[in-house]
Amino acid sequence: MNEKTSDITVLKIGGSVITDKSSDEGVAKEKAIIRIAREISFFEGRLIIVHGAGSFGHPQAQRYALADKFSAEGSAATHRSVASLNESFVNALAQRNVNAVGVHPMGCFVAKNGRISESFLPALQIMLEKGITPVLHGDVVMDKIKGSSVISGDQIVPYLASKLNAYRIGVGSAEDGVLDEHGHPIPLITPDNFEVASRHIGGSENTDVTGGMLGKVKEMLEMSRQTKVPSYIFNANAGGNVMSFLRGEMIGTAIKDKA
Repeated sequence: MNEKTSDITVLKIGGSVITDKSSDEGVAKEKAIIRIAREISFFEGRLIIVHGAGSFGHPQAQRYALADKFSAEGSAATHRSVASLNESFVNALAQRNVNAVGVHPMGCFVAKNGRISESFLPALQIMLEKGITPVLHGDVVMDKIKGSSVISGDQIVPYLASKLNAYRIGVGSAEDGVLDEHGHPIPLITPDNFEVASRHIGGSENTDVTGGMLGKVKEMLEMSRQTKVPSYIFNANAGGNVMSFLRGEMIGTAIKDKA
């Protein structure tokens, strides 16, 4: 699917929204997952969901130093942790009559030095055609150079959006968008103002091996340069915001190739 933009929406839900990122082990925010699943259930279009790992996976990846060396034990432990969060999210969606299926990146992506280099996506394309909602997540994937590497949801989202020619991307975070020095959302980020905006963008306060807000913005901006697809970073902690995005509303901080 490279000839034209599709009607596919990609929605990322941040790990900080659905887990307690300050926890040393995986602690899910069950009420948040249930609320977000309910908001998603009203959407009738073709949707790919990607969620972050939060306190699932990051502690294991750090404990086994996966960023610095390969560990079969650590890779397996990290994957099992993030897969358990994925199961909880998929179950919440299923309980609200969303035909959701968990898709583990470890089984369909290969990385090269920390970046996705190969993928098997026909199954996702058929799912979308047949009314099934694939739910992916930040994960450990096999890596041609490093053995394995941690691939964040923030890398998966623009990759899928580009490969499947999505027309709209939403990134639900724990903030009202990308905030300026006064704590107010920056309405629009483009290559022209990224350098100025980046001075106010922080990383992640808790254990996060994937780059925090600055990592999100860089991934979305590069994707927009390549595909011209707009993305929106918004506060998924606020009730109704996920639904608002899915309804097509302009929300949070828009990231585009040009103003």
